[in-house]
Amino acid sequence: MPKMKTNRSAAKRFTKTGTGKLKRNKAYKQHILTKKSTKRKRNLRQSAMTDSTNVKNMKKIMPYI
Repeated sequence: MPKMKTNRSAAKRFTKTGTGKLKRNKAYKQHILTKKSTKRKRNLRQSAMTDSTNVKNMKKIMPYI
């Protein structure tokens, strides 16, 4: 059986924490920032955990991360 391939786009976007959870960055911080409030942009800087409903699929496409 050949080795499984890691989805490289997912590997760049998600990191595994010490407890095994997947950490991600928040969306909506790339452009059109003038209409967004300072508070909203500041909160978008914080990282978030991947939702539990997506974890099974994420671990399937990133078997070695």
